[in-house]
Amino acid sequence: MRAWYRHPDAAEHRRPGGAWDGPTLDGLCTGTGVLDDGAVAATAGALAARGVRRGGVVTWTARNRPADLTLLGACWRLGAVAAPRHHRAGTGETAAFLAALRAAGARVTDLGEVRAAGPVPDGLGDAPPWRHPAARASDLAVALATGGSTGVPKVVLHTQRALSYKARTMAAFHGLGPGDAVLMPAPLAHMSGLLNGLLVPAAAGMRVVLMDRWDPEAALALIRARRVTFMVGPPTFFRQLLDAPGFRTEHVAGLRLVSLGGAGVTPAFVEEAAARLGAVVKRSYGSTEAPTVTSWAPGDPPERAVHTDGRPVGPVRVRLADDGELLVRGPELFAGYTDPAATAAAIERGWFRTGDLATISDGWVTITGRKKAIVIRGGENIAVAEVEDTLRAHPAVREAVVVGVPDPVMGERVGAVVLADAPFDLATCRAWFAARGVARYKTPERVLQVERLPLLANGKPDRPALVRRLAAAPA
Repeated sequence: MRAWYRHPDAAEHRRPGGAWDGPTLDGLCTGTGVLDDGAVAATAGALAARGVRRGGVVTWTARNRPADLTLLGACWRLGAVAAPRHHRAGTGETAAFLAALRAAGARVTDLGEVRAAGPVPDGLGDAPPWRHPAARASDLAVALATGGSTGVPKVVLHTQRALSYKARTMAAFHGLGPGDAVLMPAPLAHMSGLLNGLLVPAAAGMRVVLMDRWDPEAALALIRARRVTFMVGPPTFFRQLLDAPGFRTEHVAGLRLVSLGGAGVTPAFVEEAAARLGAVVKRSYGSTEAPTVTSWAPGDPPERAVHTDGRPVGPVRVRLADDGELLVRGPELFAGYTDPAATAAAIERGWFRTGDLATISDGWVTITGRKKAIVIRGGENIAVAEVEDTLRAHPAVREAVVVGVPDPVMGERVGAVVLADAPFDLATCRAWFAARGVARYKTPERVLQVERLPLLANGKPDRPALVRRLAAAPA
């Protein structure tokens, strides 16, 4: 499997002292204490005994356990591509992910559900440990599924050098060090979980506290007991944390820095969270393709942390297209999708089209909306087209429109308005999505059956009107 996109600024990034002049991911992580080095060597040996070599792809269902960290490290020791799968992915998503990898010519080793009682995955067999790194900085490191906007599965490819650069840059930008600890509930199959739950801690030499399932009361206990100082994630996590019955500001006294990203981040919430957590709370912006493009740093004007999504981090460049879409160019950009046509559509002359609308004032970026038709539910990107296609495949459904319904907890929930020839309610909808192997979080949580869709003057569905109707409908 190869990357389909060549960075036009590669020569600049590769020069001595340039952004890509740094260690491989194995070099970044080894000896930091974030990974169990012995477990990594043993697991790399077991994978090699199965035929995994440099350039091969290893995929498994990741659940934020020490063994998942070990598998990532073992892949990078061999120079293989780690392709962790979201543990909540349905059978349809898993099949599409594997198909996309194989269509790109990948030699795939699928470990399925990996059993583990500690840092060493069970069931891989015994083999001599593999201690000699085989990777090059230019090698592909990960393949991650992303929500996208078209319903067609997209698999994002990143190189070792791009992720190594980003980890080192963010550790310094956030001011993190050995005295810090991060609580990470975001899946390691997501860029946020991978970057902030493993790579940034390795670069900073800090401790990692993993959660395999988000629970605000459990999070409060871990923050206190494990002396957590840093968290990053969508506002959903922090809204639930603040609303937890056991929340007390004194219980999170060690928390000093929170970075928020995703839908639902408002100035009012940033101010509330900062006051109640007793920590610096700031907004950041990034994506699977371009992780943490903008953020706020100590010494920047305090009001910018509240009212903007930050300034460019490092040598990344941003500009606006004529229609207000944010374009990004920099060393952290992905190496392409597994589908070359999707890559060509997303990158134009070195600039990645984010699909997000923004304003830029004195270098500070504020995201104002989305061109992409997606719903962001609790930090998960859900393609509207994918949900609509699933609804339309039901024999009774003639037409369907999917929208994001604002929600104070999840940011948005998936709402569906349908025209159908037979009764189609929430229970029917859930049963249909389950039968087709669609993940539960993508399944509509509000369903409204109508006789006629409200339309705009151009003939398109009046989505704002549908949002209002679904918001007023019984949950």
